[in-house]
Formats: sequence, structure tokens, C-alpha cells
Amino acid sequence: MIFMGNFVYQTHQEEAVEADRRHGEFSLLVEAEDSRHAVLLFRDKIVKTRESTEMLEGKCRIFLIQIIEFDAVPRNEPMMLGYKSIAGDPTMPFIRCTIPGANHQVCRIFDWKNDRPEIDGRDEQLFLSFDEVKDPSTDME
Repeated sequence: MIFMGNFVYQTHQEEAVEADRRHGEFSLLVEAEDSRHAVLLFRDKIVKTRESTEMLEGKCRIFLIQIIEFDAVPRNEPMMLGYKSIAGDPTMPFIRCTIPGANHQVCRIFDWKNDRPEIDGRDEQLFLSFDEVKDPSTDME
């Protein structure tokens, strides 16, 4: 099966000036035997990315907000992924539809409340966190 994990993150959270802190989102795609294996592969890739690039630096928290399983990739008609609609300033909530389409319009409202991502009014669970010395800690094992 093919799995796509959607993540939101915060980096440089140790910085005193708010403008020096960052947050954003990314997706990972992998073929794996099941979702548990895919999640472990996602975790390993995030750790390697932090160790080998300048992405995800500093004090960093990562939230796995969605995992999608595909049994095949469309051949004749592309599938739209990751539609995002933002109203107003960057601090405002935004609407995101991972796979918008006629058969499924599952859009969710994303916001940051008390320094945690919130989706449709519910706090998201922490997936991975790093302190400033690049030591990963995780709630998964």
C-alpha cells in the first residue's frame, strides 16, 4: 500500500523573538506493508532530515495530523492533493482539504491555539520533538 503522512511543525521555538520562530507543514509518501510500518518509516525520515539538512532545526515539535492509505495511484485523471484556503493574516485559521473532489469534500479547519495545532477544534497529539542538540524523543515505539 501507499501511505501519505501529513505533518505540521514548529521550529526554533527557543527563540525569544516571535519572528524568528517558524511553523509550517509537509507531507511524506512511502510504500509500506501497513500503516504502522509507514509511521516508523516517516519517523526515520524526519530524524534523518533533521540530521542532514537545515530543515527542522532548533527546538522542534512535529505533529502527524493525517495518514492516508492509497491502494493505487490514479492513471487517467490526476487526483488533487493538499488544497489550502487561507483567510486574512497568517495568524488566522485556514481551511485545508487533503483530497478535494466531487466524491469527498472533507475539509478541516486548522488553527494554532496555546502553541499547539488544533484541527476542527481538537488539539493534535505530538508525534516527534527535538531539543536544540538534535536528540529525538517520540511518543511512538
